[in-house]
Amino acid sequence: MSTEKRSVLAGFREFLMRGNVVELAVAVVVGAAFTNIVNAVVKGVISPIVGALGSQNLDHYQSCLTATCAKDPKTGAFTDGIYILWGSVLSAALTFLITAAVVYFLMILPMNKWKERQEAKKPVDDAPASQTEVELLTEIRDALIAQRAGSPTLPSSASGTIGSQKTHE
Repeated sequence: MSTEKRSVLAGFREFLMRGNVVELAVAVVVGAAFTNIVNAVVKGVISPIVGALGSQNLDHYQSCLTATCAKDPKTGAFTDGIYILWGSVLSAALTFLITAAVVYFLMILPMNKWKERQEAKKPVDDAPASQTEVELLTEIRDALIAQRAGSPTLPSSASGTIGSQKTHE
């Protein structure tokens, strides 16, 4: 094998072994399994409740845009006119909303509450936050400005007198 083929294969292997690709593959597999759960909840629980309130099949709702609309009574196929099948669009939108609600209320909301409880159980660090470098430099600057405005001498430190400052005015 040439070195170019090896580098291409090595690059491909590196791409596949990255955490992102592996995590994505796991997410797809878990998502496929999760889809079955969501579909079962929607089909077995939510759809019968919605069906009790109205029609379970909205696909037969339609409107005709032209003056002459004809439908074959035996097959149900459209023979004349332009039909808008708004019932199937409404059905798809309701299915989406119901599925999103099931996912949110049965999966996402409990998971977020569980995460909040886990975060609340973690010990809180009561130590005061140390100053950042910018805050410390700002404090030094303010002290120097106040010192320059107030007195011409610098304060003495623990190791002795630093000295005096002459002002040029």
